[in-house]
Amino acid sequence: MSDRLYTVLLYSDDPQVRDRMRLAVGPRPASDLRVEFLDASSYAECLRHVDDYEIDLLLLDGEATPAGGLGIARQIRDERSDTPPVCVVIARAADKWLAAFAQVDATLVHPLDPVTTGQTVARLLRSGAKGGTVATT
Repeated sequence: MSDRLYTVLLYSDDPQVRDRMRLAVGPRPASDLRVEFLDASSYAECLRHVDDYEIDLLLLDGEATPAGGLGIARQIRDERSDTPPVCVVIARAADKWLAAFAQVDATLVHPLDPVTTGQTVARLLRSGAKGGTVATT
């Protein structure tokens, strides 16, 4: 078992959505992975956390307003060369084409399934993916 603690940034303007994301991931998305969470409720706070902390995974709400997770994902990919893996939670599976444009590593669909969410987060943390491939989960 690893002693490493991974940091997952949860972004949504809605605290209930962040709580659902946190609950779906859990403190151990896999038996060998431990995570801690850092919350961001605004666009500015999300970008500040990416700059100020060592983030291992971005879990972004694609339905957040006024700045959605897909737009933030695309901006981070365009402006940084050292982005952590990015997973965006979307409301409609049909929005996966937008996720591909945003260069996210994976998508999840509301409502979050804890098993699928844990598997996706574990895969992204283990791979340390750097963008471009959208896994359809």
